[in-house]
Amino acid sequence: MEVNIKQLSYNENGLIPAIVQHAETGKVLTLAYMNEESLLKTIQTNETWFFSRKRQKLWNKGETSGNKQLIKKITFDCDADALLVQVTPIGPACHTGEDTCFHNGLYENGVVSSDVISTLTAKIKERKNNPVEGAYTSYLFREGIDKILKKVGEETSEVIIGAKNDDKEEVKWEIADLTYHTLVLMELLDVSVEDIKMVLQERHIQKEGNQNE
Repeated sequence: MEVNIKQLSYNENGLIPAIVQHAETGKVLTLAYMNEESLLKTIQTNETWFFSRKRQKLWNKGETSGNKQLIKKITFDCDADALLVQVTPIGPACHTGEDTCFHNGLYENGVVSSDVISTLTAKIKERKNNPVEGAYTSYLFREGIDKILKKVGEETSEVIIGAKNDDKEEVKWEIADLTYHTLVLMELLDVSVEDIKMVLQERHIQKEGNQNE
């Protein structure tokens, strides 16, 4: 059944929630709001346009950042009061640089969770900018790149040994140590987790539909 955009069920402020989803991976990228005008502009331009409740104006995703979202398909739910907007994203969806706005863990498999990598990265940055006497991370930054590289090399060797010994518990611990020291190295060199994610996406996710790996 085809529905004219004026026949959708908007709220008392003339808005309708729009769930933006990656058309290829199925990942939910963000939740925003549209009105009739922004929905019409979205259809006309083939790019996402939303209505900012805070600024009370239309905005085009990626207009300043370049992180646009190209429309693949728009559907609505059974009550016609919510939209599902499937897109091909050009760059991250979130203003923080994350590929999705839903990157903060809260609950998973019965456990209240958090994004441990983000938390650890923030802690490492804090130790770099505000050294604490006796703190191991501060010690690594004080010793410099040679010490950090030595630890990365040592932990890499430990991962290899654990794997050769087929010791799952040892491998988990050593990969965790390697991850920590790698994050310290990344902070020293001003390489972010988002930089790594972007490289992985460019190498693997975006090319997945074009070639077999």
